[in-house]
Amino acid sequence: MTKDFGTIIQIGDILVSEDVIMEFFACDYGACRGACCIEGDSGAPLEEWEPENIERDYPGFSPLMEPGGRRGVDKKGFFEIDREGDMVTTLSDGSEECAYCHFGPSGECLCSIEKCGFKKPISCSLYPIRVTKLTGGGQALNLHRWDICKAAFEKGRRDGTRVYQFLKKPLTDIYGGEFYEALEAAANHLLKV
Repeated sequence: MTKDFGTIIQIGDILVSEDVIMEFFACDYGACRGACCIEGDSGAPLEEWEPENIERDYPGFSPLMEPGGRRGVDKKGFFEIDREGDMVTTLSDGSEECAYCHFGPSGECLCSIEKCGFKKPISCSLYPIRVTKLTGGGQALNLHRWDICKAAFEKGRRDGTRVYQFLKKPLTDIYGGEFYEALEAAANHLLKV
């Protein structure tokens, strides 16, 4: 019995799972209210240079953070190492929410970093794509499926918006315009098949 592992698109040294092209997704913030920032067993993955930026910008966004978030940073610093050995955002003191959360007037979760005009972590910008570092310096972009995003997958299907389309700006910001154009060309080819 053979297994179908799907198509992998290679653009330079970046491998992209076909799910990034084939699956539909569009955040439905009204349904989830930012649950991805307040649920889970660890913080958001960080690139090795991101804690330095968070620390540098901290005075500018920390007044907007919740008190538990500031206590979390005071106790643990600007990042944590999770049980898998990955560097992640610090969690609030006594909860599973990201320390950098801010709650709006209706209880919706917002990012203090982004709300104050700074760049939030790449993993947050690219969600639901998760980036895996490959030996040799390459990267793999895979779709992460999480029950709390069920409404986003449904909204994407209703709107006809695919993951790569929803993430056009962060993909372009992080990997460049040529990368996104190549990804779009691959998508056009795959979607015709």
